[in-house]
Amino acid sequence: MPSVFVRLAGCNLRCVWCDTAYARDPKAGESIPLSEVVRRVCAFSTRFVVLTGGEPMTASCVFALATALRERGKHLTIETNGTLPPDGIACDLASVSPKLAHSSAALLEDASERIRHPALAAWVDGYECQLKFVITAPEDLVEVRQILAAIGRPVPPERVLLMPQGTGREVEHRHDAWLAEACKETGFRYCHRLHVELFGNRRGV
Repeated sequence: MPSVFVRLAGCNLRCVWCDTAYARDPKAGESIPLSEVVRRVCAFSTRFVVLTGGEPMTASCVFALATALRERGKHLTIETNGTLPPDGIACDLASVSPKLAHSSAALLEDASERIRHPALAAWVDGYECQLKFVITAPEDLVEVRQILAAIGRPVPPERVLLMPQGTGREVEHRHDAWLAEACKETGFRYCHRLHVELFGNRRGV
């Protein structure tokens, strides 16, 4: 879907395989007035807009930005790690990506930093929502099922996306066969990183 991406700087997690590490610092990038961001977004013909990061929900401007874009008829997707509650933010599709244990350098650290079940439940309850998990090995599916059960809400399998971890075509393709079979068995969706396939792992696409 042709979409305009607005990448907000700052993140409350530090995933070891992060492909946008440059956006972790809240001071990264440009400081742009909200009105100018809206103007730039509206210069594109598509009505689809994605607010992403970093972690966009850590940005103080995100609520005002989402409201301003909604008022201009934009369809808003928010890409979030799900650790912070939505608190009524304007959003048409919540693309929530809870981070599995392999995202941390210290695999035995307190999981409450990366998985916050009340916040996940609030996204599932309040919005059209998809849960997207970065997968590195078949064992990750055990943790995926544990998180889904702990949310305490029914999540249809077609709303669960499995995305192979990798920053390049070759790495991702190593996971294709077994991950596709896992999706066939569970009813989960295979989430191909189309932008990497088409343009490579680079900024601005």
